[in-house]
Amino acid sequence: MAVDLVIDIDNTPGALADVAAAISDAGVNIAAATCIGRGEHAELHILVKHAEAAKHSLAISHLAVSREREVAVVDVEDRPGVLADLTRRIAKAGVDLDLVYVATRNRVVFGAPDMEALKAALDAAG
Repeated sequence: MAVDLVIDIDNTPGALADVAAAISDAGVNIAAATCIGRGEHAELHILVKHAEAAKHSLAISHLAVSREREVAVVDVEDRPGVLADLTRRIAKAGVDLDLVYVATRNRVVFGAPDMEALKAALDAAG
């Protein structure tokens, strides 16, 4: 199961470096990340293989995971139209996406309120 961890950070220079250092200190690789936020605070989403180790190291560094959730990670070809094709199939299945970001090694991370329907739509997409 792939897990998206959300860390609420201050939108200041070095905040992302602190999170990345805490996770790397645990020997955990960040497979994907996206940060959203303007103003004083930002929401950092990260995809890691070893969520418990990452959460433990973050806690030691006084950084807390505010939310975590299961996500779907899909291997894709690096070519025009792949994301459009995938998201059309997901839409035709009636699945509402609420999270999308790109991961390393040509992968896309998807989140949806109905993960079972999302998984079914992705399985049907082949």
